[in-house]
Amino acid sequence: MSSVDRSAAASCVTGDVNGDVNRLFARMISPPVPLGSYDPSDVTFLLKDLRGAELEMPTEDREEAIQSGVHYSEMLPAEYEPSERYLQLFHDSLGATAELVAEGVAAVAELIVRKRGLDCVLVSLARAGTPIGVLIKRYIAQRYGVSLPHYSISIIRGKGIDENALLYMLQQHGADAKLQFVDGWTGKGAIRRTLIQACQQFEAKYGITLSDDLAVLADPGHCSQTFGTREDFLIPSACLNATVSGLMSRTVLKEGLIGPDDFHGSKYYDHWREIDVSILFVEKIEAHYEKVAERAKAFAEEQRRVPPAVTWRGLSDIKQVQAAYGIADMNLVKPGVGETSRVLLRRVPWKILVDRLDNPHLGHIMLLAEERGVPVEVFPGLTYSCCGIIKPLNGGTP
Repeated sequence: MSSVDRSAAASCVTGDVNGDVNRLFARMISPPVPLGSYDPSDVTFLLKDLRGAELEMPTEDREEAIQSGVHYSEMLPAEYEPSERYLQLFHDSLGATAELVAEGVAAVAELIVRKRGLDCVLVSLARAGTPIGVLIKRYIAQRYGVSLPHYSISIIRGKGIDENALLYMLQQHGADAKLQFVDGWTGKGAIRRTLIQACQQFEAKYGITLSDDLAVLADPGHCSQTFGTREDFLIPSACLNATVSGLMSRTVLKEGLIGPDDFHGSKYYDHWREIDVSILFVEKIEAHYEKVAERAKAFAEEQRRVPPAVTWRGLSDIKQVQAAYGIADMNLVKPGVGETSRVLLRRVPWKILVDRLDNPHLGHIMLLAEERGVPVEVFPGLTYSCCGIIKPLNGGTP
């Protein structure tokens, strides 16, 4: 694109060519390739297709690499292929919690409408945020008759957000576009802190202010003001990996694979289409929208009237667990149902802590722990329903 064309494009976006917009259009980002098993109208993945790259590592080897200093984004876990028993647990939990999830999605969607209006851009953080973003988009379309743009982009703890993805969206929708970031749940709040820092860095570089508000279905960590619930319950999409997230892997940022003009990467496991439940998950939740809409609106109105405090309360839980078990590295403690699921599916767990053994949200946690031979212990008083503790591979206990 010539400098004249670039200035014209900038003028179309804002009506005024200024320094900030010129920086935004100084490097035009190429459009993404189609990826994922969702309908293209549901979400656009701003990710580089790494289908041909050999990135998966056995769980133990990957854990050893992470604990020796290799960043987790430079490799992928070998995806867990669920047993029939585990898949049945997913379907059972989906049936049992569909209305609860729908109410949470509806509530956070209503909050987004009230805070950001009906001209915002939904930006899901891949990959746990993607199913929730699809659900929010469908709710707003159903209730308000507006199809919001929805993208899925990468954010990586310790490395930041995909700047090229941010630039692409602003080039498409204008420098003043209202980006609403979306994730599935909060744990310790690491991604929330990463997002805050990324928005600050983007403003310093481009002079464009982005809202670091993170809309989540569940906020047991008490680190977001835009949430559907703060209860730490089983979100069925946390039970599975790629097969409930549009057949996409978690995101990758590795030198030699991702260049300066690329989006962060991801593998599209299109050979798993036969066991893909991404659309099934969305449709089961979506079927309850009409039933929960009024309760969700009431919740959103109350949240706007009395904004909830962001206390980062979940961090105190982590410190208690660290003190009780002599754990020096906070990153070995993964709080909440979603994060504990990840520990059991992707890492080498040492033990699982639960608030109580009869917690109805922990069926899949108990089954995974049983299948992997991981001990489960009660830790009364947890803010979260459970915590997963990763086993250190230095020969000792945490």
